[in-house]
Amino acid sequence: MIPTPPILSDPSLATPESTVAVRHEEALLKTGALQDAIFNSANFSSIATDANGVIQIFNVGAERMLGYAASEVMNKITPADISDPEEVVARAKALSSELSTPITPGFEALVFKASRGIEDIYELTYIRKDGSRFPALVSVTALRNQRGDIIGFLLIGTDNTVRKQVEAEQRKLDQRLRDQQFYTRSLIESHIDALVTIDPSGAITDLNKQMEALTGCTRDELIGAPFKNHFTDPERAERGIQLTLREKKVSDYELTAWARDGTTTEVSYNATTFYDRDRVLQGVFAAARDMTERQRSTRALKETNLALELAKSAAETANLAKSDFLSSMSHELRSPLNAILGFAQLMESAAPSPTDIQKESIAQILQAGWHLLNLINEILDLAAIESGKVSLSTEPVSLVEVIAECQAMMEPEARRTGIRMAFPVLEGPSYLSADRTRLKQVIINLLSNAIKYNTLRGSVTVECLYGAALARISVKDTGAGLSSHELTQLFQPFNRLGKAARGSVAGTGIGLVVTKRLVELMGGAIGVESTVGQGSVFWFELPTSSAPQCAPGTDKPAAWDPIESPADGAPFTLLYVEDNLPNMKLVEGIVARRGDIRLLTAANGRLGIELARSAQPAVILMDINLPDISGIEALGVLRADPRTSRIPIIALSANAMPRDNERGLEVGFFRYLTKPIRIGDFMAALNTALELAQGLKAPTSTLAASTLTALHGPIGEVT
Repeated sequence: MIPTPPILSDPSLATPESTVAVRHEEALLKTGALQDAIFNSANFSSIATDANGVIQIFNVGAERMLGYAASEVMNKITPADISDPEEVVARAKALSSELSTPITPGFEALVFKASRGIEDIYELTYIRKDGSRFPALVSVTALRNQRGDIIGFLLIGTDNTVRKQVEAEQRKLDQRLRDQQFYTRSLIESHIDALVTIDPSGAITDLNKQMEALTGCTRDELIGAPFKNHFTDPERAERGIQLTLREKKVSDYELTAWARDGTTTEVSYNATTFYDRDRVLQGVFAAARDMTERQRSTRALKETNLALELAKSAAETANLAKSDFLSSMSHELRSPLNAILGFAQLMESAAPSPTDIQKESIAQILQAGWHLLNLINEILDLAAIESGKVSLSTEPVSLVEVIAECQAMMEPEARRTGIRMAFPVLEGPSYLSADRTRLKQVIINLLSNAIKYNTLRGSVTVECLYGAALARISVKDTGAGLSSHELTQLFQPFNRLGKAARGSVAGTGIGLVVTKRLVELMGGAIGVESTVGQGSVFWFELPTSSAPQCAPGTDKPAAWDPIESPADGAPFTLLYVEDNLPNMKLVEGIVARRGDIRLLTAANGRLGIELARSAQPAVILMDINLPDISGIEALGVLRADPRTSRIPIIALSANAMPRDNERGLEVGFFRYLTKPIRIGDFMAALNTALELAQGLKAPTSTLAASTLTALHGPIGEVT
């Protein structure tokens, strides 16, 4: 250390020479303090060596970074000993090549440039005492004496770990950005639409390959060019851009693109504005969809739809013409046929009795006449089924009752032809979900065929298998049977097989077709099993149903209580319009338990209308599927008549789909009840209707808006 000069207590005694000396001393002190602070900084490793590279100074920063105490390295090792040896070797090779002189791996490689007066800053990996490594940025300076001779080297290093990490993260971010840009570009280029960005002035700023294909221009030709110039109507294209800028979005904006070779393409643009991260408007992004194929498909679809409409219209016209023809044919044939059969029957019963030859001729006339009438009926029946004009009333039907009725009808015919018949004995309730009349028609058709096409003194056996979901009814005969080839031709109109085809048995060839259609309309299936020489078994299956009554405990006892009768004490009149006898009996049984109600019945719609007008009932129950007019049509007539317009009418129908219920209320029924009847609900609805008819205030919650409109408002057209 330089000794501190004495401080003169009396400034007046100081000489110029002593003042200069004091100031020089102070400058040296400041410089020394600054150098000491820098050299001993913990943030830098300062390593000084002699000319041979042996460490002479190892500051606090070097101790902290490398983990060595100064005493452990000073005068013992060189900086190369705490550096990555592979990097030292690699540096020696690189410098040898760069400076065209051989450089020995080791300390010389670390200080070679500095020893030649060349500024040298490089990256190097230092190895700590504990073996761990860290990247360092090293600056090397040669230390020289007054003569310029190198007396050592100073290596100042900083820990480069954080910077390396930052650089690594930046490289990752750069790579992600490049990947994202590549991904985004790939999406843009792979899009099936022509994509384009346009600045607010209308110039194209970016585009994809589809836009190049659409316009026939290259990317370089399009960028910077006015967007509107590539369309047959530039003004409309410009208006589209301005509309997007104003409205922020445009959909299905149609333009015609014009390519360089003169090709035009109909396109539909969807466009929106886009902004930078500071929400500054950058321009318009637009996507153009080639409409050529869509328009072609649309035209083809329109042509197809038109063809279908024409075909449908032609089919409906043909169907109407067929219906008109069949109806006319039926009328025209029945009139002369009535005379033929009538006079033939008169001749058969004339007095005196006709001769045997005459009786034989009359029998032939009657047989042919009845056969012709049967043919007419079956043709009309088949036509009605195929046109969808058959109205079915599906409800629970007692299989026991239907089998008994069919047995009673067919046994006389069987006895006349010597055929034995056997019917099953069913125990317990057995109900099918079917139309009662059509079910009987199916069974009678099968029994009739089994009798007609049987052998002499043969037999017919009816069997019933009643399951939880389905019931199978089969009719077995002992006839000639059918071959496998004949079985494939069954259920074809006018196709009579075997004995029937050879004319030995009268028939129309339509009965089985009608039978099959009816079974399928009732939700069932039909089939046949036959063996030549052994007979045939015709069977059909239909869904089973529960009995047409409420489960125990569901009725409300209060529903049976009479409500206040009219002032004159007479019972209420209830009119029930229904063509099904079992349904009538069920309602009769229910109403019989009420002493305040008198029941009237009508078997068809027109009779029900007349009874309603004459008897003025308090309430009307109306079936929907009636044999003459529908219940909805009857409702319209009653509503249009001032004498019956205020009578509450309750629909009671087997049509139980939700839409049926909705339509029933829409057209003006007071309530729409479905079969099977729930007695509690039935009586509750009936009481409400009777109270309304009596002028009492009914609970608001039980009256639908459509009901009030139908009872107290204008009546719309009923179809």
